[in-house]
Amino acid sequence: MTDAAFEYLRTVDFAKFAALGPDERLSQKLLSHDSGATHVTVSYIRTPAGGGSPEGLHVHEVDQVFYILAGTMTIEVDGNRFDAAPGSLVVFPAGVAHQNFNATDEDTIHLNICSPVPDPSKPFARRLE
Repeated sequence: MTDAAFEYLRTVDFAKFAALGPDERLSQKLLSHDSGATHVTVSYIRTPAGGGSPEGLHVHEVDQVFYILAGTMTIEVDGNRFDAAPGSLVVFPAGVAHQNFNATDEDTIHLNICSPVPDPSKPFARRLE
């Protein structure tokens, strides 16, 4: 891409995350349809203790991958439950029911990667519960 307005370097707004209350979840889109993504989206997400998927059990039309950076996230995918520690890569294939939650006393931080880029004219998640 040669567009001079395209941002080749993206950074997490750590000050915004640090200013959160203890029960607040925050997601920062680092690369999305709105910022020029054509094949993949990437978000940095903090989930506080007791928090989880805003949609509960749900599916997407795209593949979704989490890379766990900090904390331990409990994952439910296709009826199976896992605890994902830092360094874990979690794969949610398109159309497969899943959810995530933080059952620990400390925040989890993960990268959320989706491919292809979700259609911005459609809801990102379809709730199943």
